[in-house]
Amino acid sequence: MSDRLSVAVLGTGIMGAPMARNMCGAGLDVRVWNRTRAKAEPLAEAGARVADSPRDAVEGADVVLTMLHDGPVTAETVRAAAPGLRPGTVWLQCTTAGVEGLPPLARLAGEYGLTFVDAPVLGTRGPAEAGQLLVLAAGPGETRRGIVPVLDAIGSRTVWVGEEPGAATRLKLVCNSWVLAVTHGTVEAMALADGLGVDPQNFLDAVEGGTLDMGYLRIKAGAIRSRDFTPSFAVATAEKDARLIVEAGEEAGVRMDVAAAGAERFRRAAELGYGEKDMAASYYASFPSSDDEEGGPAAT
Repeated sequence: MSDRLSVAVLGTGIMGAPMARNMCGAGLDVRVWNRTRAKAEPLAEAGARVADSPRDAVEGADVVLTMLHDGPVTAETVRAAAPGLRPGTVWLQCTTAGVEGLPPLARLAGEYGLTFVDAPVLGTRGPAEAGQLLVLAAGPGETRRGIVPVLDAIGSRTVWVGEEPGAATRLKLVCNSWVLAVTHGTVEAMALADGLGVDPQNFLDAVEGGTLDMGYLRIKAGAIRSRDFTPSFAVATAEKDARLIVEAGEEAGVRMDVAAAGAERFRRAAELGYGEKDMAASYYASFPSSDDEEGGPAAT
């Protein structure tokens, strides 16, 4: 690898854009591509080169980082990039692809002679913007030192869980099952409070400082009360991840009843028009009809 590490970021959405911006800030040579070019263009001000195609983005790159919607989209994008890839390039695969979606990506890496690192991240928009993501990683030991500048730019910590591709993805699904469960608990409690005419602040005061209180409850409850659903983890992405969790459970012989019900809640919220909003907007899936222009009881 060259002295100035060259990184191609494929996918500059809610997570990919701040990750790329932080790599620029760390002095890395960053080029970016996104299916909707307008989402990538603001990164030029941070020093990134905006590419017209995946192939152009990866040309000569030392590391290719993918942060796309799912496994199939990632595979399609990497195939499009293939003519620009060179053997030995490190593929840092950060998309949540699931236990069934990851093996085809690992095989694709082998087909193109790439060094594959399974590296999903924990965190939403805020931690991504602050460079405070937790990176869960599995990949060859001899590769790790060379990608430290990338990992340090995007995260506060990297947890290596082995060399086998898939080990990090399995851990990510376990972690996401907890994140989504907490989210559903929060939005349903807030919806029930509104439905019963209970002041949501009284609920928050009741659990304050106790073992049932947590920062995530406060963040999602705040989004619901303010009706500010600027996405940090979109409903559509949460539904996709919930279904990956259910599929992983089925493969392992584990029933994931809460995750399955949660996926249906996210589907209903998306059907109501909240697919691109923050997953706290699944609040609206609790109400069969709307009392205000946004659906559900008025904000309190």
